[in-house]
Amino acid sequence: MTKVVSIVFLMVAGLVIACHTQTVKTEKEKKFMTQEVNKTEEEWKEKLSPEQFHILREKGTEAPFSGKYYLNKEHGVYKCAACGNELFTDDMKFHSSCGWPSFDKEIAGGKIKTQTDLSHGMVRTEIMCAKCGGHLGHLFNDGPTETGMRYCVNSLSLDFEKK
Repeated sequence: MTKVVSIVFLMVAGLVIACHTQTVKTEKEKKFMTQEVNKTEEEWKEKLSPEQFHILREKGTEAPFSGKYYLNKEHGVYKCAACGNELFTDDMKFHSSCGWPSFDKEIAGGKIKTQTDLSHGMVRTEIMCAKCGGHLGHLFNDGPTETGMRYCVNSLSLDFEKK
């Protein structure tokens, strides 16, 4: 029993480390982070909850299996919680068992920007809202649908509008 608990603990710890992206922003990144919506960090702090600010502006990650949209099956549109940019629809969402909402593609039109994330000794693709530069999560090429992609997104970086 102790061995099973240890294995489960190591698996959860690995997931958290793999998707955790708290990094220090360079001046170049800070400029990129204000793509179309130009707000100071203080203005973002006033608009967002502390948890949302940590994820969207400081590239944090919420705990796996804790987000309110992880198991959401309602019909509608997922938007950036910082600026309202429409990012995904419910038909793009799939259950990936990774602990975060997962999508196989984004809404067309350049709604999401990507950049290489070298934090934590790994090479990953970070996904950000193209309108405000907010950190959403990461993009992986291990999705089970025909696109082969998995947009792994923090629930706190999203708002959901029912349709």
